[in-house]
Amino acid sequence: MSDGLLGPVPLPKRAPQSVYGGVRIPLTDAFQGWELVHFASKAKRYGVLDNDGRLALYEAGRLRMRGEVLDAPSAERVESLLAALIGAGLGEAECDRGDCAACGRLSVLRPEVPVPAAPPPPSAPEVVPGPGGPGPEALASFAYQPTVIPELAFPPHNAEVLAKIQDGVVEDPRDWVLHYQARLLGLQSGFDRLLCLPLVRGVRRYEYQETTALRVLREMRGRAILADEVGLGKTIEAGIVLKELIVRGLARKVLVLTPASLVTQWREELDVKFGLRFEIMDEFEDWARHDLVISSIDTAKRDVHKDEIQRLSYDVVIVDEAHKLKNRATKNWRLVASIRKRYMLLLTATPVQNELEELFNLVTLLRPGQLSSYGGFRSRFVRRGDRRTPTNPAELRGLLREVMVRNRRSTVLVLPPRRVFSAEITLSRPERKLYEDVTEFVRDRYPAFGRTPGSVNRLALVVLQKEMGSSTFAAAETLRKMKESPNFSYEDRLALAELYARAAEVRENEKARRLRELLAKVDDKAIVFTQYLRTLQYLGPLLEADGLAVSVFHGGLSPGGKDDAVRSFRERSRVFLSTEAGGEGRNLQFANTVINFDLPWNPLKIEQRIGRVHRLGQTREVHIVNLWARDTIEEYVIALLDKKINMFQLVIGELDLVLGRTDDAKPFEEVLMDIWTLKDLARRKEELEQYGERLLAAKQKYESTKSYDEALFGGDLAAGGAP
Repeated sequence: MSDGLLGPVPLPKRAPQSVYGGVRIPLTDAFQGWELVHFASKAKRYGVLDNDGRLALYEAGRLRMRGEVLDAPSAERVESLLAALIGAGLGEAECDRGDCAACGRLSVLRPEVPVPAAPPPPSAPEVVPGPGGPGPEALASFAYQPTVIPELAFPPHNAEVLAKIQDGVVEDPRDWVLHYQARLLGLQSGFDRLLCLPLVRGVRRYEYQETTALRVLREMRGRAILADEVGLGKTIEAGIVLKELIVRGLARKVLVLTPASLVTQWREELDVKFGLRFEIMDEFEDWARHDLVISSIDTAKRDVHKDEIQRLSYDVVIVDEAHKLKNRATKNWRLVASIRKRYMLLLTATPVQNELEELFNLVTLLRPGQLSSYGGFRSRFVRRGDRRTPTNPAELRGLLREVMVRNRRSTVLVLPPRRVFSAEITLSRPERKLYEDVTEFVRDRYPAFGRTPGSVNRLALVVLQKEMGSSTFAAAETLRKMKESPNFSYEDRLALAELYARAAEVRENEKARRLRELLAKVDDKAIVFTQYLRTLQYLGPLLEADGLAVSVFHGGLSPGGKDDAVRSFRERSRVFLSTEAGGEGRNLQFANTVINFDLPWNPLKIEQRIGRVHRLGQTREVHIVNLWARDTIEEYVIALLDKKINMFQLVIGELDLVLGRTDDAKPFEEVLMDIWTLKDLARRKEELEQYGERLLAAKQKYESTKSYDEALFGGDLAAGGAP
């Protein structure tokens, strides 16, 4: 077999002897456990070593990561495997980690590589190595092949270094490694500035966020509670801290724990904005294989995952919505407490919801003893008979300032007001009749399909009902597919065929008529959101026929096409016609009018739409127009979100905290569908009213928590506040 770069190589029959002056230095001492796992993965990528060899290297790495010592046969096997990788040139091969320190060390170890050297003068006496260093002949086997670079000039003191090497005056290898690591630390400047900012993409820089990151790194040593009020960018602050630690070489292995609904959002944000590619852990992933991992906390706390996490050691652990760790008797708290970590960030807008003990539990996770023992904390800060009001608030804030940053909107961010307009629509007779008949079809079948395990029909019915709230053009195509689907019975397909034929005949749309009237009255730029591409394709030509310049934006556009659409809207167009894709990650605050042509059943998507214009950089009053038809499920959405809890006046991000305080296990849109598909009108109204009251109670609970936290923390914990 070839022994060239990355070619298959034979394994040595015995472990190689890496010798400095007769002292054997095991190759395994040069690498940590995770680096052995990395080499096994890279060897697989390049086809180096056989399966048994890669597996042995991987298992040895995992044992080392757990703090276990390899037995003699295993250590000898790893020595042989590392020698094979050195011979194959694996260290020089491109690494998916970029500038990988482990591969760099692997590439400079060159046993058994002879280097031509001038013989010593005949009269020179034989050099006998002292007890602390090898002789020249031993050093020759570790020398580099010389490369001539004419432009390269060495400073004079290098001659002294080379002379010492030739004379056999070298330091112990372990001392050299310590010296090397010390020099690396010496190259890292203190946290007087953020080195990572040029590497952060698509993030508008705000002084308070940079100040927060610097304070966390400099004063809190990378362990902090980020407790900014809603909408100030705690995720961005955490990303800056994390990126800075990685850039400085202080972090490599990172675990992010979030609610399940935020896992994908976190991964995308860390990838797009910070260039950090995280792996989402699922049921079959091996936690030790990946350095950057994201998991829902519910997945991580299952025994099979928890046991593996606890065996590992992380440089950074980030927990979003950390107020869910308020009770130290829960599995969530015990999981986070058991993880071995150097740095930790806890993110929450509401650190305390009910009583001061929750604050003690959070701080203890971060820095045990910061608030004394629980008994000491109670005696110093908790009033007898009042578990919410601290007895020594100034002293408590002083201790919290060492571990918590809480920026307030009133001091770092002032946004213009919003005005909300509700545009009620009366459907035309054909639209009304079709809507009622489709709804009857859905109500007759939805409960039964819901009880059938694995049924795809339930989802189809939900999509159909949603599309009917947008336009018959959106619903018609779904009806066509459903009438041809074998998932429905023959009788159902006949009914669907009749509904499809009627939908295809409807050519007018009352919502579109009202939209055209509204746009005729708006002199400025406007963003029109719809959930469905077929509705967008109907509206585009219609608005252009009215003489409006329209920029169309949807998920099917290429990245360049999306950028062109936004640029066209900024520079020329009056209307930005967009599907939900326009509500994600695009800053459109140069406009101030949002028209919701249809209303998503997921309230957070409505909030996301508004957030495209009502954000930092907006200087004008923002106008929100909601189009909805009477006696449709959209009327229920308006009744719950606008009239009951006034969601359109909530700060972006607060709605999620409100919904999280309801006692309903199901998400909003599922509860809504369950209510809508009840056949009895009186019962529908009763269930709708009861759900509205639960939402209102959740909002009041959130507002109480927000007021409590404001009274407890005040402005003393802001990033730029005085200590």
